[in-house]
Amino acid sequence: MTDDAPELRASDADRERVAEVLRDALAEGRLDMTEFEERLDATYSARTYGELAPITRDLPVGTVAEAPRVSMTKEPARDGGWAGRITGAEPSSTWAVAVMSGFQRKGRWTVPGRFNCFAFWGGGEIDLREADFSAGEVVINCVAVMGGMNVVVPPGVEVIVRGIGIMGGFDHSEEGVPGDRGAPRVVVTGFAFWGGVGVERKVTRAERQRLKEERRQEKLERRAARRELHSAAREDAEDAHRRMLDDHRDMLREHRDDRRDRRDLRRENRDRRRHGED
Repeated sequence: MTDDAPELRASDADRERVAEVLRDALAEGRLDMTEFEERLDATYSARTYGELAPITRDLPVGTVAEAPRVSMTKEPARDGGWAGRITGAEPSSTWAVAVMSGFQRKGRWTVPGRFNCFAFWGGGEIDLREADFSAGEVVINCVAVMGGMNVVVPPGVEVIVRGIGIMGGFDHSEEGVPGDRGAPRVVVTGFAFWGGVGVERKVTRAERQRLKEERRQEKLERRAARRELHSAAREDAEDAHRRMLDDHRDMLREHRDDRRDRRDLRRENRDRRRHGED
């Protein structure tokens, strides 16, 4: 955590790193369940670095219990391909537990080769949409007892579900969708008793915003094309109307000329008859 800028807003990844510290402290016996739940609630409700820092301040520095420092510079942008996301790096989290509570793994994190999670009268969310992967195939092992978990994968990832449910179940709806070339494979396994494990495929928030912007731009282009079409149709109608008026004026002019010619002819005939009588 950073002590020189406590007023800065903390991200989901910052809260998740502190939560991981608390889980390790619980496993080592440094925190009892009541303290763990209180601090975990405080972690997920914290908005700034200053609110996160005191949560792990009394935990020893010699273990992983020291709260990690948060870099004040942006991480390098990804290259956009799957090769850049299967990093083989050290996982940022390998397990999660929710006992009458909940847990989340989301945002930018590194998925291990095997991630174990347990929920008893609680729930959890494992979101892989913005995650990196330590291996080309990862296993998400879920044990849900009177609880539920949800695994969210991005488009392009192959999903295999092998869980067992007793008075509960695993969601198989995303199986059978072929993965992209070079994309990781996610195997969801485990056990559900009076509980369930869901699997859904979603795009990231940034991708959803990009698609929304594309649809908005296409709508604007279609609207502009319709306006142009209507304008062209109106111009064509106005041209046709002008041509009709011109034709009508020409017809009237010809009719007037014809009447004038006939009148002149009758006058000439009268004049000749009058001269003949004389």
